[in-house]
Amino acid sequence: MARPLPAPPSYDPRRRFGAHMPIAGGLHNALYRGREAGCDIIQIFTKSPQQWKARELTDDDIEQFLAAQVETGIPCVASHDTYLINPAAADPALLARSRAALREEMRRSARLQIPFVVMHLGARGDAPDQEALGRLAESVRDALNAVDGTPTLLLETTAGQGTTLGWRFEHLQAVLEAVAAPSERLGVCIDSCHLFAAGYELRDPEGYYGTMDALDATMGLARIRLIHANDSQRERGSRVDRHMHIGQGYLGQKAFRLLLTDPRLQHVPVVLETPKEGDMDRVNLAVLRELAQTDRETTA
Repeated sequence: MARPLPAPPSYDPRRRFGAHMPIAGGLHNALYRGREAGCDIIQIFTKSPQQWKARELTDDDIEQFLAAQVETGIPCVASHDTYLINPAAADPALLARSRAALREEMRRSARLQIPFVVMHLGARGDAPDQEALGRLAESVRDALNAVDGTPTLLLETTAGQGTTLGWRFEHLQAVLEAVAAPSERLGVCIDSCHLFAAGYELRDPEGYYGTMDALDATMGLARIRLIHANDSQRERGSRVDRHMHIGQGYLGQKAFRLLLTDPRLQHVPVVLETPKEGDMDRVNLAVLRELAQTDRETTA
């Protein structure tokens, strides 16, 4: 008879800040690293992001991972798909391999009781947007069919490097409408650096609310289930994805103050993907928490 698995701690919106944590030495070690960095929550890769094949999860892997969440009091709120997946690929072999990898990520995360899987939307290559978005929508359906109920699949906004999809809100809107899955199954992860690099303004109230109005009109704010908080090394509209520490890039602290004090988003978990340099996770988390406590009147 299988041993009963420990239940991971549930997400508490009053403790909403964390970071992507490395899994070297075992998935469970990500939780201990998160505790050292001062995280309330964490995000992980469930395997190497640079490899297609993954070692099969064992019962011990899963039990250690869940037990570490109980011990630390830190839930793992999300896993992230690998860098190799292109769910919009025109090449049939790459598309099939990408879909298989995304299905496997959904199954691994389900076994690990991780509630969200974040996916990149892939690149269209030489294909027209609509053709590539059609393939992407079918890949999303395929991934959702791999599991019953959870995890929720999250489409991530992108910076728009090269021919990458997802830098326009209309790209995500097209997929959401084509798949027509409820928000419990399919949602959105917004990345502050990616939004800014794609050309969306976040640094002043007029720009921020204009961006959020556009997002609400296309995807709906209720679809936002996770926020990646990253400053940007490049200027707005650069279409280059280069993350920076909070308040030290072109976005600056005011953009994060607007984002973190928006009452419509205050239940949404926030995960750093800033450069891993010394104790900067702890520093960045402290900045986020301070900005989140700012009176909204000071953001005007």
